[in-house]
Amino acid sequence: MRLYLASTSPARLTTLRAAGIEPIVLDPAVDEDAVAAAAGPLPVHEAVQVLARAKAEAVAGTLVDGQPIDGLIVGGDSLFELGGAIFGKPHHAEVAVERWRGMRGNTGTLHSGTWVIDHRGGSPAGGRGGVSSARVSFADLSDDEIAAYVATGEPLRVAGAFTIDSLGSAFITGVEGDPHAVVGISVSLLRDLVVEFGIPWHSLWNRAGL
Repeated sequence: MRLYLASTSPARLTTLRAAGIEPIVLDPAVDEDAVAAAAGPLPVHEAVQVLARAKAEAVAGTLVDGQPIDGLIVGGDSLFELGGAIFGKPHHAEVAVERWRGMRGNTGTLHSGTWVIDHRGGSPAGGRGGVSSARVSFADLSDDEIAAYVATGEPLRVAGAFTIDSLGSAFITGVEGDPHAVVGISVSLLRDLVVEFGIPWHSLWNRAGL
């Protein structure tokens, strides 16, 4: 059974590889801001699932090596919640700096949505989704540390303006909840969704050496 990852996130790819899965990566090329605007105001759990679903559905008609997708399509997205406000990717340095000034010494929640489409046989046969969350606590960074981190460009491309698996790891003091939610894809949630389709999780193991 092949898994098609509708995401270009290096963290999601690395997480799946560590779980024994070598997915086929497809770029969904989804305008996240446009999808969110079209959906209108939603609770964060619904919003992040709408984005994950949009990414999975965006690649459903893709041909791989001239053939329709035959397997499972997985879309994922993340949003960060702090003090009642919801944040996606900051995109701009000044936005990331402002975010970190509010995050330092505080605790927020990272929500990661996952949507799976059963595309066995080359056509969609239903989808399922869910959300996994984790509370993340941050060190009390100095202004110089914030400026240096933002200057690397890393926080501009990720929800909440931080990572736990790269440079940002030094600035995280604690995680409460699903640790994989912080990297953008919960392996345990993904397993639950796959099993709901009647597919054994281990049938997805295809990484070299297994």
